Amino acid sequence: MGTLVTFHAHPDDECIGCGGVMRKAFEDGHRVVLVVATRGEHGEVDEGFLTDGEQLWQRRVAETQAAAEILGAKRVEFLGYVDSGMMGEPTNEAPGSFWTASVEEAAQKLAAILREEQADVLTCYDDNGGYGHPDHIQVHRVGLRAAEIAGTPRVYQGTMNRDKMLRGMAEFAKSAAAAGIELPDFDEAEGQEFGKPEAELTASVDVRAFTEQKRAAMRAHASQISEQSFFLAMPDDAFTEAFGTEWFIREGQGPGITETDLMAGL
Repeated sequence: MGTLVTFHAHPDDECIGCGGVMRKAFEDGHRVVLVVATRGEHGEVDEGFLTDGEQLWQRRVAETQAAAEILGAKRVEFLGYVDSGMMGEPTNEAPGSFWTASVEEAAQKLAAILREEQADVLTCYDDNGGYGHPDHIQVHRVGLRAAEIAGTPRVYQGTMNRDKMLRGMAEFAKSAAAAGIELPDFDEAEGQEFGKPEAELTASVDVRAFTEQKRAAMRAHASQISEQSFFLAMPDDAFTEAFGTEWFIREGQGPGITETDLMAGL
């Protein structure tokens, strides 16, 4: 069978846009490896959530291990960089931040793992990191370079289907309001910064069979995804509709969706 290495910026990123693909690969008998660039030091957590003396990064590492087990990852590695925070924050330029890291240096670290694992497939993010977060953009740059160094044959850039998301937001907002679920502030102009247009997507993976595990992995990241978040508060059918398909771009494929299984043929 094959080996999937999935590369992410922070703890909890893995379960939102790639958790279904991870669990599907595991269920199909493939080896799944999770690599995270940072330990999510600048995540937000409610006062009193952490125990005395516990650092947020320690909790987020433990949460990642728990989520990885749910999603079928057999190895979890952290590259050791520091969370850069949102774009434009002073933390972007802090020593050790992933945003300031040498792409070549970071790529060599990831490439070493790809070689050790003899990876067949690598996932990273699109060139805007899905929504413009500096660490996500850096995952794109580092992931592509690492695959080039290691000779990893398949590289998929995880993204969102912008057009589908915009089509569904109005209807989803109505049902969410009826159910008393508070959604993040979102308008169509902001939506243009999320994901990629449908025409640019080349892979669509149906992960509806794994949304239970995907949601459980989100729940494992309790420091960042609360029970009141729209991820966990929405009804099961709405969650399946919103998160039951995962989208990717693979250079050289398309136009249009030409792949429905990242591990096909392995």
